Amino acid sequence: MHYLLIGLGLGVGAGLAPGPLLALVISTSLARGFGAGLRVALSPLVTDSIMIAVSVLLVHELPARGAGAVGVVGGLYVVWLGIGSLREQPVVLETDTGPDPLRRGALVNLLSPHPWLFWLTVGGSVVVSAWNETPPAALGFVVAFFASLIAAKAAIAAIVSSGRKALGARGLHRANRAAGVLLLLTGVLLVVEFGRALVTG
Repeated sequence: MHYLLIGLGLGVGAGLAPGPLLALVISTSLARGFGAGLRVALSPLVTDSIMIAVSVLLVHELPARGAGAVGVVGGLYVVWLGIGSLREQPVVLETDTGPDPLRRGALVNLLSPHPWLFWLTVGGSVVVSAWNETPPAALGFVVAFFASLIAAKAAIAAIVSSGRKALGARGLHRANRAAGVLLLLTGVLLVVEFGRALVTG
């Protein structure tokens, strides 16, 4: 029960924390509706299993230069997504065309240093500690974490996509451009933040 509560708390926090994946959930939900936004929200199920495996195998964090390199690459990818979102026309009707949102979200999450650092530090330590106590405790932590993480991001996708219907074509276009700017700024911040670690690490 202890690890279950820890998983729920950390999952909600991670689900609502500003970052590249949350920005992509918002921009995709605005442009293509709830279904596409939900698929982006589900992307940690694809990527985090890799991160958990790596974090459990490694006892220490990524070197500063390694984390910096991952952060810069991830930031540049998010900048590219932001530019694409600014050029993209939002879909007013309930259609879902374009690149696969799950694949897009998985790539953003895989290239973002934040989930890696989370699993290599806090998450991995909790998994190992829970496993040493009892394997079901570790499983409970992981399930609770993913359930609350995805639920939080899915709730945001639902709120944003329901609001798009009331915006109208002009309002939707403006909101979509604002989401593109959010992605762009997030990417630039990642490049600056982790570029320092790459240079000085």
